[in-house]
Amino acid sequence: MNRLLFLLAFSTCLLMAGCAKKPLLYTSDTVMDEFEPTYLDFEFLSARGKVMIEDQSGRVTKGTLNIRAQKDSVVWFSLSPGLGIEAARGIMTTDYIKIRDRINGNTIDMDYATFETRYGVALTLSLIQNLLFANIPHEYTFRDRMVRVGQVFELTQERDNLVYRSTISAKHGKVTDLQSGTKRKDGGSLSANYLDFKDVDSQPFPYKAIVNMVLSLPDKPRSKMSMNAEIVKVDLTNAPLSFPYNY
Repeated sequence: MNRLLFLLAFSTCLLMAGCAKKPLLYTSDTVMDEFEPTYLDFEFLSARGKVMIEDQSGRVTKGTLNIRAQKDSVVWFSLSPGLGIEAARGIMTTDYIKIRDRINGNTIDMDYATFETRYGVALTLSLIQNLLFANIPHEYTFRDRMVRVGQVFELTQERDNLVYRSTISAKHGKVTDLQSGTKRKDGGSLSANYLDFKDVDSQPFPYKAIVNMVLSLPDKPRSKMSMNAEIVKVDLTNAPLSFPYNY
């Protein structure tokens, strides 16, 4: 099992909304009035779901995914293929990303700048959190481009040599489709489709997702990993959670 397989655990899939109307390019004042992205409001979160991950070679891994998070502080996950055996565990903070593959003995332990240099994808805790919860990838500013087509907004943002193109539902303010492209020849990319949203404490939460990540591996061709996840339970709480990383 490739250690990079588990990078896709963060993220979570897509309900394409829209109708065939002429795109209307909004002015900044209109965007302020019309565009209302929704962010998940929580202190601590725990979630459990089913996941299927496919690597570049076509090898498929199925299992149970457990996620815990403290807002804007830490995201933790555990992946168990079955029989109660934990295959991988990871933790992301504002400073670093750590992932441990128990089966193959592989470990990722580095800050985000090193991760970008090594794998060609610019990650931050904020971006990981936004991918998990179907938020727009980066905070909206007036340098970004916004178009409305029927019942969806189409947002284009350029950050860290990546161009993000998000489709956001005007009904609930969540991303339904995210595509990214790199300006670097050796860069990677991220994409996510959010297929189903359900109510969690009166907030829309993505329950089904397809996430793809293309990584630029050292001395190797770029490698694509895909994850299909279905969340079965989500709990939002004010009670602190633990985030154990060491076995």
